[in-house]
Amino acid sequence: MKIGISTYSLHRSLENGEMTVPAAIRWLAERGAQHVELVPIGFTLVQNPSLIEAIREQAIKSNIAISNYAVRGNFITKDSDQYERSIQELKSQVDIAHQLGVHLLRHDVAWRPIPETSIAKFEEDLPSLVSACQRIADYAANFGITTSVENHGFFVQASDRVSRLVQLVNRPNFRTTIDVGNFLCVDEDPVAAVRKNLPIASMIHLKDFYIRKSSPVVGRGFFETAGGHLLRGAILGHGDIDLPAIMQEIIKSGYDGYLSVEFEGIEDDQLGTEISLQNALILTQRKDG
Repeated sequence: MKIGISTYSLHRSLENGEMTVPAAIRWLAERGAQHVELVPIGFTLVQNPSLIEAIREQAIKSNIAISNYAVRGNFITKDSDQYERSIQELKSQVDIAHQLGVHLLRHDVAWRPIPETSIAKFEEDLPSLVSACQRIADYAANFGITTSVENHGFFVQASDRVSRLVQLVNRPNFRTTIDVGNFLCVDEDPVAAVRKNLPIASMIHLKDFYIRKSSPVVGRGFFETAGGHLLRGAILGHGDIDLPAIMQEIIKSGYDGYLSVEFEGIEDDQLGTEISLQNALILTQRKDG
């Protein structure tokens, strides 16, 4: 397995201009990251295509792999023209992934507010989600790219819903990006959920959360889960997720792909990212859990 960092971890430094994307790649490589995952928050490769070559050049100079390109997407609409535009936009992102030289692309598929995330609504939307994912995966196959859906957004977040979507899309190059922490957003046990989705994983995100019961006094930085519990992003290893148990599940499964750290705490993003990477490297070296 190769341990690396998602640029999402450093999005505040990218957004405020403290870092450029090439500088972030160099910074990560200097701290031991073996790969970088690109999430275009704080930068855009659509409006700034010259950045694509700059990223490739810096990755070569820093001897670091570009593992994955992760972008937004939403196929829930009653407007057939908008549905088609969303698919075409994702195909354009596949083109960018090809230009970057990556073979993994994660795209979102659907967003709904919590009151609209019932299983009945999921089943109603599923055919249009399946069709869109099939068309994008088929296009990506021309470039040897595997596309994936991540467990986030409340709607397509529980492990069974992710599995069902992947099953129905039924393409060898459509899988899932497992975020080990995001299952908590729908109040699912992360260890059990990760175990369930590992057979269909193309990418894994390592993340940590502080977990609290509903309370009016936890303070800023927390957000509510679908069931009303509270979460706050933590430095990897500082939170409440049983990461050693999850790592044991990953090892037992035989997964040998990329592990990408996502830091989304309220601490300084560079400090939080650096400590998270250090802890991820320690975590993956432990064989006894």
